[in-house]
Amino acid sequence: MTAWTTIASPVGDLLLVGEETADGITLTSLSMPGQRKAPAVRPAAFSEIARQVEAYFAGELTRFDIPFTEGGTDFQRRVWRAVEEIPFGSTTTYGAIAAKLGLPRERIQAVGAAVGANPLLLVRPCHRVIGADGSMRGYAGGVERKVWLLTHEGALQPSLVAPMGGSR
Repeated sequence: MTAWTTIASPVGDLLLVGEETADGITLTSLSMPGQRKAPAVRPAAFSEIARQVEAYFAGELTRFDIPFTEGGTDFQRRVWRAVEEIPFGSTTTYGAIAAKLGLPRERIQAVGAAVGANPLLLVRPCHRVIGADGSMRGYAGGVERKVWLLTHEGALQPSLVAPMGGSR
């Protein structure tokens, strides 16, 4: 049976979707649904996942221990395994993932597409993959959330914005 719930986070509501098994819930998707609200179906089934997500945002957890479904193509799963190995508080590039997988440079866009198809935001930390020039390339949750997550993890320094129109 498919179950889902939403939980609040510092980057907005998170939609958790999973399949109930004899052992509990297996996560199939963690996304940032924007304005869409889905009625919760069996939210209690997600209590451990919600606890881990909350611990991550509280700065108490750097790696998730959540059962999830594999999904994806063989190629996507290879890329996603490489993404899962990116340590908390660091980043890598699409090109570095391609090189790690022994792929030619012509396959960097395919790596980017596989990273973009990741259904498990946060759990599979695709926000840690950036452009070779240090730019914040696309993120399913929005680039501003990607910047927030990388700042939260210490991979980026917080931006200081001077107040406008202030007196001297």
